[in-house]
Amino acid sequence: MLDNRMIVVGAKESFIVRVLVSKAQGVGIECEFVPCTVNDLNKKLDTAGLITLYMDENDLPPEDVIHYLIDKMEEKELQMILIGEQIDLQRLSEHIPQDLIYSVFSRPVDNAKYLATVTDYLRKSSLGEFRKSILVVDDDPNYLGLVREWLKDSYKVFMANSGLQAIKWLGKNSVDLILLDHEMPVTSGPQVLEMLRSDEETKGIPVMFLTGKSDKESVMAVVALKPEGYFLKTIQKDELLEKLKEFFILHK
Repeated sequence: MLDNRMIVVGAKESFIVRVLVSKAQGVGIECEFVPCTVNDLNKKLDTAGLITLYMDENDLPPEDVIHYLIDKMEEKELQMILIGEQIDLQRLSEHIPQDLIYSVFSRPVDNAKYLATVTDYLRKSSLGEFRKSILVVDDDPNYLGLVREWLKDSYKVFMANSGLQAIKWLGKNSVDLILLDHEMPVTSGPQVLEMLRSDEETKGIPVMFLTGKSDKESVMAVVALKPEGYFLKTIQKDELLEKLKEFFILHK
């Protein structure tokens, strides 16, 4: 179970590293030490729900490891906890995007606070709190339900069956992306997009259109509205998930 599995990464399996691993295991977390090399990380990252990167003094990870970690964490939407001397933490933080760092601890580590941070993260992760949120807007309840089923295991999914319902819902809530049906009665997709972009609270929310029309004229009409993208409704589950994953990686 990924939500309950952590790896502790370091240059060597020191006494402190063994303590960190042991403390985590003591509260039921699957945890193990992984050497700070690309080859070793490549064997373990796919099954990790959280990473702790431990650094001894003046012991920053090699540049290739840093780049590898960033790429894999962005791809798998992982975060890390950093432990080290203050100067090393500052130096490393200059190379790693802040949204990938969940918490930072200076040495010597307060084991109780560290363990509380780890368990808090894994609990939130198991509840899906770190997942990106998507609002799907479509007047067809069957298609709405289908897309929800496709997305629910990877994202927090909300639904609206009309443009006005979406606007009302967004008055009290926010999401990371809106999948918006282009052809809807009463209030069309383009009208909804116009209303969203005229409001300070919603103008920054990315919008992708869903359209059932694939002819060139219809597609050009959709593109002319300058959404973040569009999907034909004939798209299949795997392709949709892959394109959404690419979108969120590119729009961090």
